[in-house]
Amino acid sequence: MTSRLYDSIEPNVIDEEMLQKAVEEQGPQEEAGQLAKKEGINFKDVKELQLDFRGILKIDNLSQFINLTKLQLDNNMIEKIEGLDSLIHLVWLDLSFNNIETIEGLDALVKLQDLSLYSNRISTIENLDTLQELQVFSIGNNNIDVLENIIYLRKFKNLRTLNLAKNPVCDNELYAMFIAAYLPDLVYLDFRLVDENTRDMASVKYQYPIEEMKHGEYVALNKQQIEEATEKELAYHKSAYVERLNGPFLFDSMYAEDPEASKLVYLPGVPELLETYKTKFVEVCEALFDYGLKQHEKREAEVALFYECLNEALLENQMEGTKIIRDFEEKNRGTLDLIQNTSDPEITELKLADYNEEISKLYDTLMSLEMQMVDQLEEVIKDFERSILDLVAIFIENEQGLMAQCRDLENHHHEKLLEIAINTLEKVVKSEFDEEMPDEVRMLFVDKDTIVNAVNASHDIHLLKIDNREDEIVTKANGWASVLIERVHNDEINRNRSRVMEINQYIDHLRGELDNWDILEQ
Repeated sequence: MTSRLYDSIEPNVIDEEMLQKAVEEQGPQEEAGQLAKKEGINFKDVKELQLDFRGILKIDNLSQFINLTKLQLDNNMIEKIEGLDSLIHLVWLDLSFNNIETIEGLDALVKLQDLSLYSNRISTIENLDTLQELQVFSIGNNNIDVLENIIYLRKFKNLRTLNLAKNPVCDNELYAMFIAAYLPDLVYLDFRLVDENTRDMASVKYQYPIEEMKHGEYVALNKQQIEEATEKELAYHKSAYVERLNGPFLFDSMYAEDPEASKLVYLPGVPELLETYKTKFVEVCEALFDYGLKQHEKREAEVALFYECLNEALLENQMEGTKIIRDFEEKNRGTLDLIQNTSDPEITELKLADYNEEISKLYDTLMSLEMQMVDQLEEVIKDFERSILDLVAIFIENEQGLMAQCRDLENHHHEKLLEIAINTLEKVVKSEFDEEMPDEVRMLFVDKDTIVNAVNASHDIHLLKIDNREDEIVTKANGWASVLIERVHNDEINRNRSRVMEINQYIDHLRGELDNWDILEQ
């Protein structure tokens, strides 16, 4: 096994004391740094953290370092990669010289560019799929012994530097050529530039397996793109509340949970009846699907128009506010200097009073402008709220009308099915029914109640499915409108508070200058 330079270090855990000490040691040591120590350092502000040579057994308690970009955990006693899920901004990670046997726990580190697992006990390169930004990967001095395992690294299109030195796999005489062939974009291998001669020889030697692999990758990529497009399309349909209504999904789901349907289909004329019912039912679902998408587009257009008008009004207000402040500053430029250079105390007092009055007028003007903005936006938001609620109400009304058509079709089908069932029962009772029928189906015809109950149970399941789908659409549409309207109102409240605070801070700044001048005069 790999030797450790610091075997004499006592095993340790990552606790608050260790973290605080590490942050303080790596922080600024001048006066500002000392002040930060006294006031306490917020771990959220830390960008780089060095925890090497500390005898750490387990990665833990790092969840507060959410903005960390660089983490050193090398030369410890770590056996498992874990506890890193919150470090989503990590770009550089060093886990070299530890006791890690399996690559794992790195899925959340999607921004990682530089990863070192040098000198551990790893035998397989795996579980790095999400690290698509990876550029530098050091996994030398481990137990990698299968040359084909290196092919896994083809999926990292940005990988340019790879260190595999001191692994058993390096003893293979084809090692360098194999890697040059299967990782054609690699620039450095084991601290050396991959020379063009090796690359050319490799491309010739492995031409056919590489071509075969590329074809497989193309097929896999094509399949992935189709799946992603399908998922994206489904997500869009969900945003319109009509997912899977562009086909027989709802109809099939009604029968998937109906244990009686598979029996009743044996009745004479039912297959044909069922096919007609399905065709008409799916037509209604598709009409609802198309209508839902169109209404979704209308709602999205309404939202986009609202925000366009809102941003236009805010920009105009901001420009007017900026002009008012600029005019004030232009008009009063050098006022304090002028007052300071006036030798007559009475004139000085008058000029100070005038300037104070100017500041008060500026405050009133800015606050008046903000109140105008509030009133204007209040009307705009009211109109928007009315429009959104009207669009949602119209959508729900028409959606319920189409769902009512589904129920009508189900009721009609139920009546026909019940009629066939009763007629079949009469024939069975009179021994006039000659067609073959499974025993479980024949058991339904022991008496009228049994067959009627079976048909009604099937009908109830279908109606429940239709009702649930309708309720789902109504709930989601109303929920969307409520959340949107609440967000718009909250955004405006926060905007207004922020603007009033800005005005007050600016006025306080101007008056603070006056106060400071008064103090100097005294």
